[in-house]
Amino acid sequence: MNLTDDEQRMLDGGDGPAVAAAMDLLVRYGDVLGAERLVDTDNVCGANIFNAAQRRLAGGTADDVFAQISLDSPGGFEIPRMRAHSCQLIAPMDTVEWKTQGTPEPVHDAIVDSESYSGRHGINLMNTCTPYQVGNVPARGEHCAWMESSAVIYINSILGAMTNVEGRESAAAAMITGKIPYWGYHLPENRRATVHVEVDVDVETNRDWGLLGYAVGKVAGETVPVITGIRSQPNLVKLKHFGAAAATSGGVEMYHIPGVTAEAQTLEQALGDGEKPLSVRYGKDEKAAAYARLNVTADDSDVDLVMIGCPHASLDQIRDVCDLLGDRKVAPGTALWVFTPRAIRLMAESSGYGDRLRAAGGVLMSDTCPAIGRFVPDGTRVIVTDSAKQAHYLPAIMKVQGWFGDTAECVDAAVTGRWRGALS
Repeated sequence: MNLTDDEQRMLDGGDGPAVAAAMDLLVRYGDVLGAERLVDTDNVCGANIFNAAQRRLAGGTADDVFAQISLDSPGGFEIPRMRAHSCQLIAPMDTVEWKTQGTPEPVHDAIVDSESYSGRHGINLMNTCTPYQVGNVPARGEHCAWMESSAVIYINSILGAMTNVEGRESAAAAMITGKIPYWGYHLPENRRATVHVEVDVDVETNRDWGLLGYAVGKVAGETVPVITGIRSQPNLVKLKHFGAAAATSGGVEMYHIPGVTAEAQTLEQALGDGEKPLSVRYGKDEKAAAYARLNVTADDSDVDLVMIGCPHASLDQIRDVCDLLGDRKVAPGTALWVFTPRAIRLMAESSGYGDRLRAAGGVLMSDTCPAIGRFVPDGTRVIVTDSAKQAHYLPAIMKVQGWFGDTAECVDAAVTGRWRGALS
């Protein structure tokens, strides 16, 4: 790998041992990837919260914990403030509803301590899988280093920023150095579409966009798809559901919808000068197949948990849940949990949505989700969600049955305690 003078100085220890360890990690990482150089970044989203078990395993100071689990280094040195603008992604615990979540007090205390450590080191505690909803909105062409597949696909595609799906270690090293290997989606030639998905059914609702994303991810794998045939303008929430689903069923990190996404106004611009793309159709049969795959784990119609907010819910989504509830109450024996970023929860509380949700028997949570935190109410056997991503992962993670449907069906399940959804 070709290093600049300042990069070589960092690697040689000129900026201290922590920076040298971070640069060593990035050089080794870049060599494996075949990157010829590094690129500057001033926008990094990572996950550095450590728990009590990790603290015990490291057997040292908080600096040692960070070094061992985020820098692949034995530590023994002080971690400096982050050089790049950095933020914490979704975390394992809600600092307000942690008892509802079932978090033991020692675990709570260790996570709070870890958050404090991150804040002191210049990491913004956004605590969300959707930083773009709460202030981190990278510009088109900006080189970033982000973890979280649903966030990466959003900023690559909708905003035209440039990032790969980073890991905990590479993101932490980028925070400390302001560098990341120049490969993958940082290179313009790798951002062209190679799969063309022709849509010939209406895609209108959030559920429609989740199903389309789940089908696209399955056929695109780790390639870049371009989608045509969309007849309506999607909003942030629909695109959020689509991207999360495509990144879940496949490894899609970028896509094009001509006239919607940032880098292609036409199909020809999306394809560039590459080879003729693989062309596939998305119609009624493909939609039905995606729906069946997402509901394959469920048989029982009695519902224990309704989970909304994956990726984290916007303020409008929280309002919609409250409006769908109206004066109705959550059924006995059923829980309704809505997840959102910490900053949006503050706005939701100010707008009265938190009180409305609690009056109905629901809970407004932030910072985490059941799949990341690995928690559901005790005795949960059946969950319902409007998230293709959560329907895909949570049954395997928590050994539950999972139903997928639209938000209205989810709210109906919460107030009746029964799943009555169907593909219309």
